[in-house]
Formats: sequence, C-alpha cells, structure tokens
Amino acid sequence: MDAELERRVAAAGEVLRRGGIVVYPTETFYGLGALARAGGALDRLARAKLRPEGKPLPLLAADRAQVEEVAVLRGRAARLAERFWPGPLTLVLPARLGLSAAVTGGTGTVGIRIPGSEVARALAAAAGGALVSTSANPSGGPPPARVEDLDQALREAVDLVLDGGATPGGLPSTVVEVGPEGVRVVRAGAIAVERVLASP
Repeated sequence: MDAELERRVAAAGEVLRRGGIVVYPTETFYGLGALARAGGALDRLARAKLRPEGKPLPLLAADRAQVEEVAVLRGRAARLAERFWPGPLTLVLPARLGLSAAVTGGTGTVGIRIPGSEVARALAAAAGGALVSTSANPSGGPPPARVEDLDQALREAVDLVLDGGATPGGLPSTVVEVGPEGVRVVRAGAIAVERVLASP
C-alpha cells in the first residue's frame, strides 16, 4: 500500500473503533463492515443493508489472533486455515462466548476468514478486531466492485467509504463448516470445493 492509502486505512480504523460503519475493498467486492463486538454498529449495519433478522453476519480478521478472539479454531479447521488463508475460504467455527447474536444468528457458530486483500487485513488490524464482511449492497442486490457502484441509500447510511480502487469481482468466498462428521460445504465459491475436501 502507498502512504496515502495507509493514512486512509488508519482513519477508517479509527471510525470503526468508535463504533462506526465503513465500506471497504476485499479480494472480491466491496464489503460493509463494523467491529464484530460493536453491538450498536451491528444493528445499524443490518438496517442499512435491509438484512433479514436472524441471518448470520460473516467476519474477516487481520490474523490468527483476531480469529481466535471470536472463534475456536483447531483440528482440521486449523489445518484448512493454514493452507488457504489469507484467501477466500470462510470457515464456520464455534463462536466464543459473548459474541453477538447479530453475528451468529443464534447458531453458536461464526463464519470467518483472513482475506487475501491486504487493505482489508490492514483495516481489521487498524480497527483492533475482527470485522463484519458482508457485501456492500442492499440484501438481494448486486455486490459492487467499485465505490461508484454503491447504492446511494446505503452510502448515506455509513460513516465512511474507503476507496481502494476497483476490486476484482468474481466468485464470493467458499464457505465450509468442519464438524465431527467432516467438512460440509455451505457455499461453493472462489476456492474449488474439491481442493478443500481433499485437504487432510
């Protein structure tokens, strides 16, 4: 990242630390984010996105330490993380106690990844914790690859838009849950399911 983008990431991190909502680039599309433990911001985010109640919110983290603040990562799930992170693999893991039902959807689990995007990782680091990483569009709408494509009502509902240029687009992250019976595919995506299932 150049110095100007680093400065803007630091400013966006401060907005998040204060309980704000930020639009930011990921390795696929632009995401809509708030700190996973900022309850008021999560409520605002759900309203801005017109998201149905009870639907879990995926997270992203800067590093393994941030993942383990909100989720239990061990066994085969930890091995998948070692192989595919940073990158577009979301692991559905047991949630740590105290994580908001707005994030877990009341399931006791949380979907999380360390993203391939350097900007997204830097933003989570600057914010000091795992971030919500839902696409920056009203529910049912197309995810934006550029800030110019953002829905106007959603743009007005957030506290800051971090413009990192056009994102690559493409498929969303692959989502899997690792349980006692093995790996269950929740959503096919950017990483071939066969590669994930073949990993020990």
